[in-house]
Amino acid sequence: MDRYPSQKRAGAYLYPPLDPWDQRMLEVGEGHRIYVEQCGNPEGAPVIVLHGGPGGGCSPSMRRYFDPNVWRIILFDQRGCGRSRPHAVVKDNTTWHLVRDIEAIRNTLGIDRWAVFGGSWGATLALIYAITHPERVGYLAVRGVFLMMQRELDWFYGGGAGQFWPEQWARFVGLIPEEERDDLIAAYHSRLFSGDLMQETRYARAWAAWENALASMASQGHGGDSPAEYARAFSRLENHYFVNKGWLESDGWILNNLGRIAGTPGVIVQGRYDMICPPYSAQALSDAWSGSTLHMIPNAGHALSEPGISEALVEAMNRAGQRTKSLGLL
Repeated sequence: MDRYPSQKRAGAYLYPPLDPWDQRMLEVGEGHRIYVEQCGNPEGAPVIVLHGGPGGGCSPSMRRYFDPNVWRIILFDQRGCGRSRPHAVVKDNTTWHLVRDIEAIRNTLGIDRWAVFGGSWGATLALIYAITHPERVGYLAVRGVFLMMQRELDWFYGGGAGQFWPEQWARFVGLIPEEERDDLIAAYHSRLFSGDLMQETRYARAWAAWENALASMASQGHGGDSPAEYARAFSRLENHYFVNKGWLESDGWILNNLGRIAGTPGVIVQGRYDMICPPYSAQALSDAWSGSTLHMIPNAGHALSEPGISEALVEAMNRAGQRTKSLGLL
């Protein structure tokens, strides 16, 4: 049965698949090498794509949100995941290392100013990067907003989302003894970093399955099991970042520093029924960021692959593509 009987599938809104014309491993320090690729127009307006997680890695479909005749499209796998190496390693892997890596990519590719596109954790990283280097960002596109705040972690790992998905929540919680369930992030942390590969993989799959089950409105709570290697990197990195609250100085750091990008134009695309990153954060971001336009998508959840979200993002990047000179991207 068609999951989207009343609307097109997400792929209908995207540009055709395309291959990179540049792929490389970039040495960024502390023993880390990150995978970087470029596709689209080599002389086009540069846009860097920030994937979610942390630990999710980029995928070929992410190339397709941009007109390849207009945009020079840059994707990379963040430290410890995807094709970057070493894999699933959290040493020297923090938000501020990633911000530095983005600057290393920009400098290596000889780019002065670019657009930044990211969803979920990628939206978090995009905002932190823009706040830190506002002079380098001509346009921001963020989706499924996550602001790295305690209330967001409490929602997803403290039982809020579990009230809507009780069967999946029971499976996620059931692996942890009752006396440890007051802090599931910490409880999973001890098992994801136990040093026992089989235990780490078991709990990594459970951690990833809880998130995957809630990602799309079409999932019906069945996100499927992730491959062991992917799950271990995704879950260890995500948990590592959440245990450390993203290495931000204070809760609400992003909202409190948005004045640095007040004049930066951008778009916020948010699913109305996002169970992973509820719309409250997108609205708070919109209210505090004067340069933004918020698109609340009805009948959409969290995933980039939601049809309405894909449609809105492609339209936003098409509009931005018509203004590349005025945005200072060319």
